[in-house]
Amino acid sequence: MLKVDPVTSAVISHKVKEKPPPIEDLGAAVQRLKGEEARRDEVFRKNMADQKNRQDVLNKKFDELFKQAKENPDDRPFQKEIDLD
Repeated sequence: MLKVDPVTSAVISHKVKEKPPPIEDLGAAVQRLKGEEARRDEVFRKNMADQKNRQDVLNKKFDELFKQAKENPDDRPFQKEIDLD
């Protein structure tokens, strides 16, 4: 923070922002990092499982929508008048 004299435009005083110490307790920091590693690993495993099942889910959704389209051929999506030209 700077304190400047408006008349002389000179810096009267300044205060440097205090930085917190990088690591206060090394043991606590290590435990926190290990916990983050486990969380990242769990998220990765969940995403991998989702990707493996993704194709099956998409196929089931497609089959269901295709079946609905066959049962109700008159239920078409709304078309804008501009699309008919």
